[in-house]
Amino acid sequence: MARRRTQFPALAFDVARLGAEAWMVMGLRWAKLAAGGPAAGLEAYRMVAEKSAAALDAQLAAATALTTGAGQAAAGSKALGRYRRRVRANRRRLMRRK
Repeated sequence: MARRRTQFPALAFDVARLGAEAWMVMGLRWAKLAAGGPAAGLEAYRMVAEKSAAALDAQLAAATALTTGAGQAAAGSKALGRYRRRVRANRRRLMRRK
């Protein structure tokens, strides 16, 4: 099934927004790691563990969309949405004042 032209700008915007939020999370994590201490160790562990879980979650969402006949564009959107949700949650968590 061919992708409609109207879907491309929305998908491109979502990818760009995910990239911007991911860079923000990386900067916040680097700052936390640079500060050291027990919080840095926990963040390093969390960083690795979350990447595996996020990849598995996104693959499951894409596979589910494909098996239900939603199409490739929908599968990509579902996977992207799962990544964005996790990145957004990390950004919010890392920006909280303690």
